[in-house]
Amino acid sequence: MGIRSHINSYYDNAVVGRIVEKYGIAPMEALESYLHSEAYRMYLDPELEMLEFSPAGIFDMWESEQVTGDPRNSLYIRRDECA
Repeated sequence: MGIRSHINSYYDNAVVGRIVEKYGIAPMEALESYLHSEAYRMYLDPELEMLEFSPAGIFDMWESEQVTGDPRNSLYIRRDECA
């Protein structure tokens, strides 16, 4: 398993753990929701360099997508606009 695989596993576990904790849904349901999200696709896109974000930032993107339909509404992405 390469370093990127370990990093992805860490992020996946951290984000899914936050989903389970905050929303009280089953871990597999949380994992499925995360893996099928645009936020997850963005995280995997090497051109977007999402590793600059913490797992909390990726979770915020996922949550923003659930609430607004677009992970780009996350404060972690819009932080430059808010400054």
